[in-house]
Amino acid sequence: MPLNTSYTHRQSPRAKRLRLAVYHDGRVVLISPVGIRQSLIDKFFSDKKQWVLDKLEIFKRVGYKPTRKFTRKDYRENKDKALALAHERVRFFNKTYGLPFKKIFIKNQKTRWGSCSRKGNLNFNFKIVFLPESHRDYIIVHEMCHLLEFNHSKNFWALVEKAIPNYLEIRKELRKPGVLYK
Repeated sequence: MPLNTSYTHRQSPRAKRLRLAVYHDGRVVLISPVGIRQSLIDKFFSDKKQWVLDKLEIFKRVGYKPTRKFTRKDYRENKDKALALAHERVRFFNKTYGLPFKKIFIKNQKTRWGSCSRKGNLNFNFKIVFLPESHRDYIIVHEMCHLLEFNHSKNFWALVEKAIPNYLEIRKELRKPGVLYK
């Protein structure tokens, strides 16, 4: 491994084992349980050096576009807009599905676009306002379908496909890093 390849070491009380993460912007983060000897950390990183280099090369080939960083201010400024959008689109799709739900909540989440609770509440990430209409419709329909099927079975995907025939393509796009360029 080149001498200039470095990593950030983070100790976590919740970590059970050593873990490496390589990000598309070139960052390498090693997470360890609290109290692990530095010699074990160094050996772990040394053993994984080819894996790290391979991942960095993949990201280099694919090309890196910086993703937008969202702030609490962004959340405050867009929360109401996201809520209005979610209500409007749920009403629209409920003409097809006719599903009972309790409330719609807008959240500031790092890794989820939405969720559905067993109580019948629909939760959406405020960042849906920055997505193309087809993508946010997919997210809204996806969570609505969980009101009937609280899983990802064939029946669930058939429900999603009823309103979003190209859901597989959209789902794939939403998983790509940097989906929110601005």
